Amino acid sequence: MKKIAIIICILSLTIACNDDGLTRLNEDTKNPSAVPAGALFGNAEKNLFDHLVSTNVNTNVFRLFVQHWTETTYLDESRYDILQRNIPDRHWRVLYRDILRDLKEAEDITKNIITLSIEEEKVKTNKLALIEILSIYTYGILVDTFGDIPYTQALQVSTFPSPKYDKAIDIYTDLFIRLEDALNNLDGNYNSFGKEDFVYNGNVENWRKFANSLKLKMAITVADVPSLSAIAQTKAEEAVAAGVFTSSDDNASIAYLSIQPNTNPLYEDLVSSQRYDFVAADTFVDKMNLLNDPRRPKYYTSIGGIYIGCPYAAGGDFENFSSAGDPADDNGLKTVLLDPTLEGLILDYTEVEFYLAEAVERGYAVGGTADSHYENAITSSILYWGGTATEATTYLAQPSVAYATAAGTWRQKIGEQAWIGLFNRGFEAWTSWRRLDFPILNAPANAASAAENEVPKRYTYPVLEQTLNGSNYNAASTSIGGDKLKTKIFWDVN
Repeated sequence: MKKIAIIICILSLTIACNDDGLTRLNEDTKNPSAVPAGALFGNAEKNLFDHLVSTNVNTNVFRLFVQHWTETTYLDESRYDILQRNIPDRHWRVLYRDILRDLKEAEDITKNIITLSIEEEKVKTNKLALIEILSIYTYGILVDTFGDIPYTQALQVSTFPSPKYDKAIDIYTDLFIRLEDALNNLDGNYNSFGKEDFVYNGNVENWRKFANSLKLKMAITVADVPSLSAIAQTKAEEAVAAGVFTSSDDNASIAYLSIQPNTNPLYEDLVSSQRYDFVAADTFVDKMNLLNDPRRPKYYTSIGGIYIGCPYAAGGDFENFSSAGDPADDNGLKTVLLDPTLEGLILDYTEVEFYLAEAVERGYAVGGTADSHYENAITSSILYWGGTATEATTYLAQPSVAYATAAGTWRQKIGEQAWIGLFNRGFEAWTSWRRLDFPILNAPANAASAAENEVPKRYTYPVLEQTLNGSNYNAASTSIGGDKLKTKIFWDVN
């Protein structure tokens, strides 16, 4: 695990000024007027991980959407009411302003660096490639959340104060091109951001694996789109041939500290906030109980040695159900999620192995069998959460889990196990469910009217966009088939 201190200093943009003409005496050397590109890059990384890891209901409700968790007291988000707290606005703002904007500024600063040697030029090129890769990942999250979004005119406030929305399918097509260029520009013989990179400590070859794994992820995401099916196969096969994640050591992770404000956001949400509201949803725990899943004590506390889920969105008494937070179970054990130093993840080996299993079933030349990749994914998940190889073998030997005998089509087998394996990866679990249509998830009877009795397929656009960018918002809403929670993203064709 990468032990990197995540302390992001917010640098003041103060410029000392005086009319006495003594310019040098007025330079504030402790508060630079320009933020270094490395600080902006690291800040973007930190904000991206914090946002996707968090379970703060003002920020991230994907664990609720996919019914890993439910709420006992405040049920708005479990009922798919995302407007009460302006959740789409927050998601949009963080990704554009706090991540993409920082990356764009880091890019502009880096491009203007004057290099005096081949080595300096190579380092500069690597830095630009890393910025590009993280930008591509972030734009992918935005598309997968909303559909059509500002893209070609985004981040250009002075030129395009009211940016148009680009078609989601066109954005994905362009992201593939950009990712290919970024991969071609990486040179592992030279450094990049070094310690300013909180994910891989500047290791370019690790970033190459990440970019190839991202390429595979993007390819599988659009694989069901008829016009992109051939591209998806080509990109997936290219990614695997070039090298994707091969173990959990490759995971795109960020290390957190034991002291706030640099703890894992879950610690703040579940411990220091003293919010006793999140418990296991019966949808998820009942499935794990049925399969005798060894990850239950890693995911939740037990009650009398039993894992009990709360009926989804029904509410109830916190102490009556298994929880991801306090209190500890009957043996005094607390779940791994309460560890303030628990690393954050945005892409991992388990996820990649599920993509590979799916790729084989689609007829892609990626090596291995669907069975082997499926088993690798499940085993890596169990081991990651502190289980043993014996537990993984026993679990996989069950007819209800073994690939050859588990119920349903490959979509059901992979979809249900990915749902379990992507625990604490709420956004990706939600995306997997939307693509594969498994597991079967039903909206609660008390779902908010905006959900129209369906589990959300997307976020609605931010209210501020409707107000400040109305004409482009209206065009986008019409383009995607209506700005509704039930409107599917272009790749969700089944």
